[in-house]
Amino acid sequence: MTNIPGETKGMEKLAFSFEEAAILLERLRARSPRVHCITNSVAQNFTANVLLALGAVPSMTVARAEISDFVKSADGFLVNIGTIDEERRTAIDLGLEAAADAGLAFVLDPVLVNRSAARLELARRCLSRRPAVIRANAEEVAALSGGATPEDFARNSRATLALTGAVDRVTDGRRAVEIALGHPMMARVTAMGCAASAVVAAFLAVEDDPLKAASAALTIVGIAGERAGSRSQGPGSFVPAYLDALYGLGREGEAE
Repeated sequence: MTNIPGETKGMEKLAFSFEEAAILLERLRARSPRVHCITNSVAQNFTANVLLALGAVPSMTVARAEISDFVKSADGFLVNIGTIDEERRTAIDLGLEAAADAGLAFVLDPVLVNRSAARLELARRCLSRRPAVIRANAEEVAALSGGATPEDFARNSRATLALTGAVDRVTDGRRAVEIALGHPMMARVTAMGCAASAVVAAFLAVEDDPLKAASAALTIVGIAGERAGSRSQGPGSFVPAYLDALYGLGREGEAE
C-alpha cells in the first residue's frame, strides 16, 4: 500500500495494487483456507464455486448439531443475512458464539437491511459481535449506520467497511482505499455480492489487516469481473467466464 497525497481531515488515502493482491492470492492458494459461510439459499452454490476457483475450501452447513464444530475448525467465517429463516437465525447465533470462542474473525454481509426491520435488528445483533469486515452497499450502510458517514460508521463500529458500488471504497475510519474495477454484467448475476463477501472472508484468513484483506478481495473480484465481461455475451456466459477468470488470475506468470 502506498500513500496518495491530498488526504483530508486525517484520513489516510492509500493505493492498493494488483501486485499486492496477487501476493495475498498466492498466500491464499498455498494455505487453501476453509471458509464457513452462513449465507442465503440463492447464493450457496455460486459462492462455493467462487471460493473453489480461488483456491479456498467452502463449507455451508447451518445444522444446529454441527455449526459450532464447523466454525471452530474454519479459517474464515461469513455471516450473510440474505435468508433469515429460523434455522439460519439459530445457526448465526451459534456460529458467532463459536467464532468468539475460537478467536475467529468474521465478515458480516447485512443483505437488504434497508428493506426489513427484522433484518436490521438481526444485523445490529451481529454488529455487536464486532465483525472484522462489513461488506455492504450504500443503502445497507445508511440503514445500519443510522445515516453516519462510512468513515464514522467504520470508526464507531471498530470494523473495516467494504462499501461496494460503481467505485468500491474500503475504510477503517483512519485509512481508505478506492477500487475502480469490475464490469456492468456483474449486476446481472445473482449472488455476486454475497460471493464477494465470502472472498473477503477467505483473504481475511491469510491477512491480519482487515483493510488489506478486503482491498485484495475486491481487487481480485473486480479484475475477474472485467476479464469475464470482455469474454462473455450475456449473464449466462458471464458466470463460467468469471469462474475461469478467478481461477486463472496470477497463474502462468500473469501480473496485469
